[in-house]
Amino acid sequence: MKEVHQTDFMKISKEISGTIMDNSSEFQNEFFNRFKLRHAAKPIQLTESIAKNYLFPTFYENVTCAIGIFHCSYEKAAQLVMNALHPKVKPVKMLKGRSLVAISCYEYKKVLGIKSYNEIAVAIPVMVNSNFNPPLLPMVLDKFSHFGYYIASMPVTSYENTLRGHKIWGLPKITRQIDIETDENFCVTTAFEESKSPYLKLKVPIKGKTTQFDVSSHLYSKLDGRLLQSKTNFKASFQVNKYMNLLFKKGVKPDQSYLEIANTPSAKVLNDLDIEEHPFQFRYAEGMSSCFDLSNQETPKWFQTLNSNLDNT
Repeated sequence: MKEVHQTDFMKISKEISGTIMDNSSEFQNEFFNRFKLRHAAKPIQLTESIAKNYLFPTFYENVTCAIGIFHCSYEKAAQLVMNALHPKVKPVKMLKGRSLVAISCYEYKKVLGIKSYNEIAVAIPVMVNSNFNPPLLPMVLDKFSHFGYYIASMPVTSYENTLRGHKIWGLPKITRQIDIETDENFCVTTAFEESKSPYLKLKVPIKGKTTQFDVSSHLYSKLDGRLLQSKTNFKASFQVNKYMNLLFKKGVKPDQSYLEIANTPSAKVLNDLDIEEHPFQFRYAEGMSSCFDLSNQETPKWFQTLNSNLDNT
């Protein structure tokens, strides 16, 4: 039995405080100093009796992040994102009729104004309103302004953050227990159904090639019939494992099980994507700094046109 040196069994937090934590002094490094904090146009009405005037972007400090990136069916991914967002939102193409899905697991130890929580984001890289969607290139070059991510599933241990996700961004958050265990070799994240049965388990190596990331990207979502474009940023030193030979191979069996998906309601979106067993890439970091902002109020003209088209349908 391997000794576990870091364990976080994050139970569901259903309580919603009427006040906002005063912890802005804990977010003072170079990364956070890039951003000017501000309030939304009006407080966020979480429940009938609780509205909170959060600061944005939401800051996250000392984050443990474990990511598994896998090939999946392009056809299945395209059906999902186009139905959820817009016919002109398409998954990034990979070789052999595939796309990618990134399963990102977060332990947010410090959050601006909010208690700590765990979260899993199941993200599909997409190109939005672009006639040019070459295989692979949007994933490796920073020249594609129409590139971003669609969040297909997002379990989180905090009910308050489930409500925030729904009401601010239209994200598909659900409140679930998420356990994160790290030993000398792997970070293992497990998400549970309400019945307490596990439905998702991801095993990510904590050792790899040290790679510095300082990334800005967009998440695309839909709220009240409108497409939203929201900026996310993160900075960290990641341990990365790549399996580039899988660009040209399908159905390769891994040396062990890295991803386990049950046949349960919360896992349906994962099962529908026909995710391959062997990972395409792993990333692991401790001490990450990140933030997530409100949706952009001044979006590019091409994005405004997409929403105009939605208004006319």
